[in-house]
Amino acid sequence: MSAARPLALGVTGLTMKFDGVTVLREVTFSVPAGTTTALVGPPGAGKSLLVQILLGQLKPSSGTASVGGPGSGVRGNRPVGAVLQPYGLQPGRTVRGQLLVYAAAAGVSDAEVDGILALTRLDAVARTKVQTLPPNMTARVALAIALLGDPPLLILDDPLTGLDGPERAWLFDRLHRHARRGGSVLLTSQSLSTVLPVSDNLVVLSAGSVVYQGSPRSLRRNHPDRLVVAASSPIALATMLAAQGFTDAVMRSDGRLAIAEAGRADIEAAAGRARVQLTEMIPEPVHPDRVLTALTRTAPTPYGMPQ
Repeated sequence: MSAARPLALGVTGLTMKFDGVTVLREVTFSVPAGTTTALVGPPGAGKSLLVQILLGQLKPSSGTASVGGPGSGVRGNRPVGAVLQPYGLQPGRTVRGQLLVYAAAAGVSDAEVDGILALTRLDAVARTKVQTLPPNMTARVALAIALLGDPPLLILDDPLTGLDGPERAWLFDRLHRHARRGGSVLLTSQSLSTVLPVSDNLVVLSAGSVVYQGSPRSLRRNHPDRLVVAASSPIALATMLAAQGFTDAVMRSDGRLAIAEAGRADIEAAAGRARVQLTEMIPEPVHPDRVLTALTRTAPTPYGMPQ
């Protein structure tokens, strides 16, 4: 049996109250070293508030959050690199000038700044003022600042904002490389579908509480794609499928069966044995964001609560 990975980040029983209103409730999860964890939830779920607590900007009412430890990730000058919303960039500074300010505070050399500019493909706009950049380049500047000092843990609050498909693919590649080197990532998103390609683990937050945590594969098993089948006798078909071990068949209000796990060949074989005629078989893939909607609930957001 392989040894458990050391933790890059551990959160235990984290609770936050504003004016007597609980906005985070007993939040517990961990980010193992060398992995990427996505913190997902609708607006008002408490994602940004939790990030602020993890970065020491807010003190929780109760619970603990610990960062790092022996063997928790790659070495670097800073334990944590962060992207926050809003980015907090100075619009009148050049891209390179922006990085130099943060580099000086972090004890990072000018040579490393130039290396980060090349890494994030910002070297071509290094002398351009931030205020003239398009959203995707502004997002890259924020990420470049987070990467200064080669921090083992990256905490990225909604880093996909303003990025198109190719930009997201580029970011995911960077995060995969960071994890392969032993680094760790916690990123937030309002969309489950956008973060699945990069996530090893998922934490779903709804109204300040964790409603799911685990792997994307486990979540998918609990919300499988289905084949919607119209048959001359749906009950006889469902009974035959159950006898063959396919027990997840749901009767729709229109009389059709929504069948999970069984393939076309399985359903056709069961229909043949049950002497049932099939008149329609339509794939019904479950979109990840429908799964997110099913997991979360609509709740009023307390006034002033960050997302």
